[in-house]
Amino acid sequence: MATISSIGVGSGLDVQGIISKMVDLEKQPLAGLQAKQAGIQAQVSTYAQIKSLTGKLSDAVSKLTLDSGWNALATKSSSDAVSLTVSGLAQPASYDIGVSQLARAQTSVSDARAPGAKLTAAGTLQFTPQGGTAINIAYTGDDTLESLAGKINDAVGSVTATIMRDASGERLMLRSKATGADAAFTVTGDLNFTQSQTAQNARITVNGVATESGTNSFDSVLPGLKIAVSQVTTTDAHVSVAADTAATRKNIQDFVDAYNELNGLLADSTKYDADTKTAGLLQGDSATVGLQNALRMLTMGSAGNATGSLRRLADVGIQMQAGGKLAVDDTKLGKALQESPDDIKSLFAAKASPDGSGGGIAVNFKQYTSQLLAFDGTLNSKSDSLALRIKSNQGEQDKVNDRAGVLQARLTRQYSALDTQMASLQSLSAYMQQQVANWNKKT
Repeated sequence: MATISSIGVGSGLDVQGIISKMVDLEKQPLAGLQAKQAGIQAQVSTYAQIKSLTGKLSDAVSKLTLDSGWNALATKSSSDAVSLTVSGLAQPASYDIGVSQLARAQTSVSDARAPGAKLTAAGTLQFTPQGGTAINIAYTGDDTLESLAGKINDAVGSVTATIMRDASGERLMLRSKATGADAAFTVTGDLNFTQSQTAQNARITVNGVATESGTNSFDSVLPGLKIAVSQVTTTDAHVSVAADTAATRKNIQDFVDAYNELNGLLADSTKYDADTKTAGLLQGDSATVGLQNALRMLTMGSAGNATGSLRRLADVGIQMQAGGKLAVDDTKLGKALQESPDDIKSLFAAKASPDGSGGGIAVNFKQYTSQLLAFDGTLNSKSDSLALRIKSNQGEQDKVNDRAGVLQARLTRQYSALDTQMASLQSLSAYMQQQVANWNKKT
C-alpha cells in the first residue's frame, strides 16, 4: 500500500488550502471579540487616569480642610542682617530688631615653631572646657605640632585642632566647635597659647528688649518664629509676619485646576460628537456619567455650616462655565481673601454635621473623593467590573480558538484518511491495468 508523505498528494486536492479556509471561517468571531476587548482595555486605561486625577483632586481639597492650609504666614525684613522663619503657630505682628553682637567661637593659637620641628621634650597640655572637667593630653619629645593636633582631636570632642602656617612658621590652632560664651575653654601646659578670638554670644534687642543666644539663631524668643542674624546693625531692622494670601490663593487654584482636569477627562470620555458621529469611550456609561454629575453638583452646593455670608463658590468668584469647567475671578477672590479671611476659610473648611450634611465645599469634596477611592469604592468596583469583562472576553476567544483547533484536527484526519484511500485505489488501478496488459500480450 502506498505511503502518504504529504496531505493532498493521494487525492490531488489542495487540502491545506481547504482546511485553512474552513478554519478561518470558524475563527471569524475572533475579530469582533478582539475589537471589543481593545475597547474594554481602553476603558481600563481611562479609568486608571480617572482614579489618578481623583486622587489629585482629593489631595488638593484636603489642604483646604486643614488649618495649615489657611494659616500660612509670610515674613518680611527691611534688612539682610535679620531674617524670620515661621516654625510653628505664630500670629501676624511686626518687630524692630537690632543686632549689637554676633556669636562666635573661641580660637587660641600656640607660639610659632619651625615647620615639622619636634617638640624635643615630653609634656602635658591641659584642656578645660567652660564649666567642665579638665582633659590632659600627653605628648613626647618626638611629637610635632601636627601629631599633637591629632591627639587633641582624638581626646577632646568640643574643639578642632589644626595647623596654621604663616611667615613665622607653623602654629597649633584650637577652635571651639560651637559658638557662644558657654563654648569657651582654657588650655595650659608647656606650650604657650594666646587667645586670638574670644567666645561670645549673639546679642539683639527685640522692640528694645535685650536678649542673647549662643548661636546666631534665636529659636524661642518669639512664639512660632525663628530669628536669624548675620550682621551687626546700626539701625534696627523692621520685620513683619502677615497672612500669606498668595499661599492660600494657590491652594484654592490647585483645587480648581485639579477639578477642571478631572472634569475635562470625564467630559471627553462621555461626549458624543454629532459632526463626526463618534461617541466618547465611556459615552452612556452610567457609572461615569453619575460620577461627572455628582462632582458638578458638589461645585454648585452650599456650605450650610459656614459661619459668615460666603456660602457658595460663586460668592468668592469661582463659577462653572460651559462644559462644567470652573473659572476664577481673581479680583473677587482676592477681595474675599483680604476682607473676609475667616469667612472664606469657613466656606471651604466648615465641619460637617453628624449626619454628614452642611460641611464646607472642600470638606464635602474630600468626603466624596475618599469614598470613590476606597477599597470598595466606585472606582475600584468599576475597574474590577472591567477586569471581569476582559476575562470573559478572553474566555470567548479561547473557545473560538479551541473550536477552530478541533475542526482543523478533524479535517486533517479526514483528509488524511481520504488520501490513504485514494492512494490505495490508484495503486489497485495501476495493478489492474498492468494485469490486463499482460493478459492481452498472452492472448
